[in-house]
Amino acid sequence: MNLEVLSVSKKPESLANAAAAIYVITNKDLSSYGVTSVPQALRMVPGLNIGSIGSSKWAVTARGFNGRFANKLLVMIDGRTVYNPVFSGVFWEAVDVMIEDVERIEVIRGPGATLWGANAVNGVINIITKKASETQGGLLTLGAGNEEKGFGAIRYGKAFGENSHIRGYCKGFKRDEGVNIYGDDAGDNWNMLRSGFRMDSKIDLKNKVTLQGDLYQGDIDQTILLATLSDPYLQTVRDEADYSGYSLASRLQHKLSDTSDYTLQIYYDHSKRNEVYGNEKQGIFDVDFQHAFEFTLRHEIIWGIAYRHINDKYIGKATMSIDPNRREDDLFSGFFQDRIRLIEERLWLTLGSKFEYNDYSGFEIQPSLRVSFSLNQEHNFWTAISRAVRTPSRAEHDITIITSVIPPLSLLNPQPFPIALTVTPDKDYESEELIAYELGYRLMPDPSLSIDMSIFYNDYKNLRANHIDAYEFQTGYLVQPFRYENTLKGNSYGIEMTAIWQAATWWQWKLSYSLLEVDLNTHNQFEEMQNGDGPKHQVSLGSNISFKNNLSMNLWFRFVDDVLAIDAINMDRLEIDSYLTLDIRLAWQASDNIEFCIVGQNLLDEAHPEYLQETFIELTEIERSVYGKVTWRF
Repeated sequence: MNLEVLSVSKKPESLANAAAAIYVITNKDLSSYGVTSVPQALRMVPGLNIGSIGSSKWAVTARGFNGRFANKLLVMIDGRTVYNPVFSGVFWEAVDVMIEDVERIEVIRGPGATLWGANAVNGVINIITKKASETQGGLLTLGAGNEEKGFGAIRYGKAFGENSHIRGYCKGFKRDEGVNIYGDDAGDNWNMLRSGFRMDSKIDLKNKVTLQGDLYQGDIDQTILLATLSDPYLQTVRDEADYSGYSLASRLQHKLSDTSDYTLQIYYDHSKRNEVYGNEKQGIFDVDFQHAFEFTLRHEIIWGIAYRHINDKYIGKATMSIDPNRREDDLFSGFFQDRIRLIEERLWLTLGSKFEYNDYSGFEIQPSLRVSFSLNQEHNFWTAISRAVRTPSRAEHDITIITSVIPPLSLLNPQPFPIALTVTPDKDYESEELIAYELGYRLMPDPSLSIDMSIFYNDYKNLRANHIDAYEFQTGYLVQPFRYENTLKGNSYGIEMTAIWQAATWWQWKLSYSLLEVDLNTHNQFEEMQNGDGPKHQVSLGSNISFKNNLSMNLWFRFVDDVLAIDAINMDRLEIDSYLTLDIRLAWQASDNIEFCIVGQNLLDEAHPEYLQETFIELTEIERSVYGKVTWRF
């Protein structure tokens, strides 16, 4: 409860007093649970829906609406957004960091749009890396296993001058392919290389500067299912996709007084992807300024302005096309928030709003009201009402996809021409809207036990649906258009709970549970298939035990309920069965500088499916895996 968090108010505050459903994954959690990627780590968070689609692909969202191309979650690394503006989502295979360098991951379930803006609808994930001064000296990790074929990383940090530090790192891995539902190889091997640096310099008592950059390149083997306009009308293609990118960010922090400071951040992010159904290249330039100060003893004010320029080029291939193939977009935004002390150390009222202008839907306002009440050190309550929007993307405005083809002279198509079922764009597509109501309670009945509970009710409108237009005749085939439109409404509600019990100095338990109900006013299966489901029940139970002789063991049980995933190829939703998993990590600290560990994942069954990509990909199962790892600090 005393953990310091930044993502709720854009300034440091204790987790106990944060007026939001926030969960913190610490660096110790990352090492204890033996995770090798960010999506694996996010499985610890109640209310997040995490599904592995294969070796390299993930479906990640908060409070429902999941999918590979989920679009209601904002993800950042040190304040730099990493979402893809083509579909307003995240390619998680590109969100790779050196796990040992992560200080913590702050996860907000629920709207964070007042401070963070577009796409922070159902949640915000902020990955915060360590300062360069905290990663001095050298570190080397090496590992291998049956699925993690080989991985390694090296990092070195050094001081220069009295108040400046820098670190550089390089990491890479090769992961084995999964299996399909028939037990055959899925053909989705994955390998990646990444390197980067961070420099922190304290120029004087009032100024701090941070400069950091990353460079990556990856290759993904994948089995693609492409619709064709001739027999057999569905073709299996073995594809080798490649993706790469780089980013450079600078941040200046200036202290005006003991109660006033500002931050200026500038970054550029470039990425490129080449796949069988399209080639994409994009650049994002972003400038963000924010100023925090105490207006009086009762008012803590933070405000800011930002500008983002997006330049992308997309060349559709096979069954996908985009018009225009080049586009430049601008986003202007500002925010203002006032945290008011109504009763000293007891009651706080937070009022704020984000104001944005984008090239798709124009001007957007996203206000929120939050109240935090501390009865005493053991009991903390909070409640919030927020509005958030998911602005349109290139997907709704410009992209056309043939998802499947109905053969001619068949049961579903008695005509002599094949019918191409085609998702088509709408230039008038508007923002999806959410009004969220939240209530939370944090309890510490004993110094060794903390309990965090939240309930929410989300009211959505203008959600994405499909309008079935009339047939269009093309040379040799018919087109059945399914045009995007904003006609879907609905609501969701749920409960999220976490309990952390320090049973002894050497034994800790973590228990999380979440309940999710989603009710959309759909009228047919084509409207239903636009929105992936989240599991109704999820349970996570972790136990971390420190033995004598520098031995430790972590047990991690997870239960994930049934889910419905979008299956655009069959114009339906596919039910994926519930599953129970167990991960075990055994570690031996051989000396102050060397650690050995062995990790087993998904140990309770040979393989199971977790989620399905909306289109192009066949269902893949996640296999049982074991890997060993050695860490050397020098």
